[in-house]
Amino acid sequence: MSARPFSPYDPPPAPPERSAVLCGLAGWVPPNVVTNEELSQRLDTSHDWIRTRTGINQRHVAEPGQATSDLAVEAGRRALLSTGTQTADAVIVATTSPDRSCPATAPLVADRLGLTGAAAFDISAVCTGFVYGLATAAGLIAAGVAERVLLIGADTYSTIVDPQDRANAIIFGDGAGAVVLRAGRPDEPGAVGHFDLGSDGTGEELIMVAAGGSRQRSAPGEVSPRDHHFSMRGKEVYRHAVTRMTASARTTLALADYKAEDIDHFVPHQANLRILRSVAEDLGLPPERCVSNVGSVGNTGAASIPLALADAASDQTIQPGERVLLTAFGGGLTWGSCLLSWPDLPRISHPYDKGGVLAS
Repeated sequence: MSARPFSPYDPPPAPPERSAVLCGLAGWVPPNVVTNEELSQRLDTSHDWIRTRTGINQRHVAEPGQATSDLAVEAGRRALLSTGTQTADAVIVATTSPDRSCPATAPLVADRLGLTGAAAFDISAVCTGFVYGLATAAGLIAAGVAERVLLIGADTYSTIVDPQDRANAIIFGDGAGAVVLRAGRPDEPGAVGHFDLGSDGTGEELIMVAAGGSRQRSAPGEVSPRDHHFSMRGKEVYRHAVTRMTASARTTLALADYKAEDIDHFVPHQANLRILRSVAEDLGLPPERCVSNVGSVGNTGAASIPLALADAASDQTIQPGERVLLTAFGGGLTWGSCLLSWPDLPRISHPYDKGGVLAS
């Protein structure tokens, strides 16, 4: 029996299933280091106080005149170099500290990387920005809009945090981390798997820069200088962060039909060490499976997860084929988690080094 002829009114054949596959990774932090001891000289604090409450020893801070795009370009350049190619169809920059409120930072980053003409846009989901960016990049690839996406998480919190704010100046640092994703199969090592994303706008005021947007600009009255700086209600944020990250991670595991013991490495947003440990404990994950670099870079916002991944890859902590769970929480309020299997990447330089890809 012969096959029925194709009709122009029939739906086209379904394309083969496409997944985003991690094929490049890098991180970069500015060389200027600010230690806890240096902060204690101008703030009412001490190294022991900061270390005990946050797990942070130091953070990297951008030089005067250095912007988020400068960090993003360096991380993006290294990530592209790690893949052996300099091409991407789309550039996504996740950031809370863009160079300007208008236009987006991503087109400038794309141009400086020689990717003029590529789709380029920013994502603003605060510390969850990288996970939101992963989901967005995976969607572009799955839909056939892009074959290769450069995703960069970059923040210069030193430009929005009041240097005299004892509560926040001790926590945040500057940095950028980048990944390159290509079209591939869902069963490949490096394939980005299940996602969980969420938000709750009723918590908007818990993490905020009050001034600079249309809400403040359209309102009468004078603006307080402190409204131009980042603010965070720490105790409430701590509670929400632990609850939301734990629940999101559990949802993602359930989507994949995994249990916590099936995960080889847990990479949470590097908020502070107490939050990281609390989430890992709530999930039933032993401390040795939790990847953390918060002690050496602080909270770098949207850059924190890719920087932690770059640290782990540089130290060869994560091995090809291992299962990795990412989770984050940020202002908005926003949260998200993602599963992926680790690919066999070229060995990369440490984010604190001046070089690029190391010989394997």
